[in-house]
Amino acid sequence: MTTTKNTIDFVDDFINKLKNENEKLKPVNIMIIGKTGVGKSTLINNVFREKLAETGMGEPVTQHLRKISKKGIPINIYDTKGLELKSETQEEITEEIEGKIEELYLSRNEEDYIHVIWYCINAQSKRIEDLEIELMTKFSKKVPVILVLTQCYGKDAKEFKNLLENKNLNVKAVQAVVAEEVEIDEDIIIKPNGLIELVDRTYQILPEAVKKSFTNAQKVNIDKKAEDALAWSTAYITGSFGAGFTPIPFSDAAVLVPMQVGMLAHITTIFGVSLNKSIISGIVGSLVGSGGAAMAGRYIVSNLLKFIPGVGTFVGGVISGGTASILTTALAVSYIEVMKKVAESEYKGKSIDAEEIAKMTKDIYEKELKS
Repeated sequence: MTTTKNTIDFVDDFINKLKNENEKLKPVNIMIIGKTGVGKSTLINNVFREKLAETGMGEPVTQHLRKISKKGIPINIYDTKGLELKSETQEEITEEIEGKIEELYLSRNEEDYIHVIWYCINAQSKRIEDLEIELMTKFSKKVPVILVLTQCYGKDAKEFKNLLENKNLNVKAVQAVVAEEVEIDEDIIIKPNGLIELVDRTYQILPEAVKKSFTNAQKVNIDKKAEDALAWSTAYITGSFGAGFTPIPFSDAAVLVPMQVGMLAHITTIFGVSLNKSIISGIVGSLVGSGGAAMAGRYIVSNLLKFIPGVGTFVGGVISGGTASILTTALAVSYIEVMKKVAESEYKGKSIDAEEIAKMTKDIYEKELKS
């Protein structure tokens, strides 16, 4: 089989496995509660991919609740409105929120459960109402609540945060954030902060079944994506040793590529980046071509065998398994590095063309093999 034919087959395999990996993700469901103007949409758009809270997005599920979702992003956001209205309306809204939480729970479908609530208060108001404390206490009995202080900058806002922490509210955390840059004047600009901590605290309290979905959907902690991707790669690395450890001497690392393609698809899913067929073709071509996995595998094996005259089948299998692990580890580490760069560019609204990504993949992979 020619290299070109191999590449075409592996590209198709990559695309199919990537589709399957994405389809396996169970959506994470987050409810965001807060008054109009506290910055919920700004928070959503700066934490999650693809500007989820754009004008007009969201499906009304009750009079005061809308469900925001977007194909290709494994997250549903339930956004509230109208908490600042008169007391009778506030009671109605509270009943709607409680009713929706209960309704989703009674469905007995874990994919529908509300997994966490972000209760948002604008820190610049330096004020929390008794109703809000009551709501957080009530909701926290059913769903973990994180109190998110938006626009939290300046001495007064920080003192307000300390005050709330000392109240021992029924919440998992009080997290201060500045979701997007704030210009106080020409000389004072407040940079976004607190978002990584919010993502990390949310991740910690989510059920295991939706943690990968949350990692995919969020865009602020790319190192977390890399960390999870490396952890998931361990299973493929272990499997690659088994694939190499056979009674037949290891002669061509290309037999590992289908397994490695599955690993690349898994890593891509965790990062949640957009790869079209052209980019995938470039990535795969750079790995299975003349300088790719097959040649690297033969080179490593031939050099190891030089030092072991009369090598037996068992030892040959160990060498092959070790070689397979070396190749797969190098591939995982290098591809994760590539995905970090692609994700950083994509989330900043920039793009890297297919040729540049392919060259980057090949260069980092070869460097990783040498190390």
